[in-house]
Amino acid sequence: MTAPTPVTFVIAGSESTGGAGCQADLRTLQEFNVYGALTLSCIVSFDPKDNWNHRFVPIDAQVIRDQAEATLADWSPASVKIGMLGAVPTIEAVRDILAEAKLPNIVLDPVLICKGQEPGAALDIDTALRREVLPFADVLTPNLVETSILSGMDDLASVRDFGEAAKRIADAGARAVLVKGGMDTPGDQAIDVLWDGSELVQFARPKVGSKRVSGAGDTLATAIAAGLAKGDSLHDAVDAAKSFVTEGIARSLEGQTPFDVVWQGDR
Repeated sequence: MTAPTPVTFVIAGSESTGGAGCQADLRTLQEFNVYGALTLSCIVSFDPKDNWNHRFVPIDAQVIRDQAEATLADWSPASVKIGMLGAVPTIEAVRDILAEAKLPNIVLDPVLICKGQEPGAALDIDTALRREVLPFADVLTPNLVETSILSGMDDLASVRDFGEAAKRIADAGARAVLVKGGMDTPGDQAIDVLWDGSELVQFARPKVGSKRVSGAGDTLATAIAAGLAKGDSLHDAVDAAKSFVTEGIARSLEGQTPFDVVWQGDR
C-alpha cells in the first residue's frame, strides 16, 4: 500500500497575476507532492496605472471561518502555511481557527502590510499578528524588513545580526525563526539564518542574478511546510526549500511588471 498524500492547509491571499500568494503556494505544494487546501484571506490585484501598487480587499472574517470549517471537516492537515492576512478581523479569525483545530507544523510568513495599503494600518496589523497568531507558529519566516520590525533591531547589516534578531523574535513565542537574508546578505551568497530554539544554522546558496523576484518568500515558507508535512526534520525541510527557491529564481518568468516572478515548475 502507498502512503497517503500529506495535506498542507494554506491560509493566504490571492495575487491576481499569479506570481505570489496562494497561487505560488499551491504550485509549490504540487511540486512537493503535497495536497494543498486553501482558505483565502484577501485578494490583492496590482494597479498598472499606479506604479503597480497593490489594491487590497480583505475577505469577510466569517467567510474565512466558513472556508476553514469545510477544509478541516474534510482533511487532517499535516502542516499549515499562513501568508498574507492584512486586516485585524482576518487575524482574529485565524487565531480562532488555530486555537480550535490545534494543527501541527504551523509555518507563518509574517506579511505585515502590502504596498499600497494605508500606512496607519501597519501598526494595528503588527500588534494583532504578534499577539494573536505568532504564538501559534512553529516556524516564522520573516524577510529583513519584517525581521527589523519584529525584533526591534534597526541595523541588520550582517549574518550575525540576522541570528541575534531571530533569537529576539523567538522570545515573543515562535518556536523557530528563519530570517531570510536572501539578496540583502552582504557578499555573493544569499544566506538565511535559522534559530531552532537551541542553535543557529545558516543556509547559503550562491546569489542568482541581481534582481528581486516576486513570490520567493511565499515559495520558501510553503516548501518548508511541505517538507514538514512529509515528515522531514526542520533542518532538512529548510535546506530543501532553500534549494527549491534558488532553482525557481534561476527559472524566473518575466512579464510586464517591473519585477520577475519565481517559477516553481520543471524540478
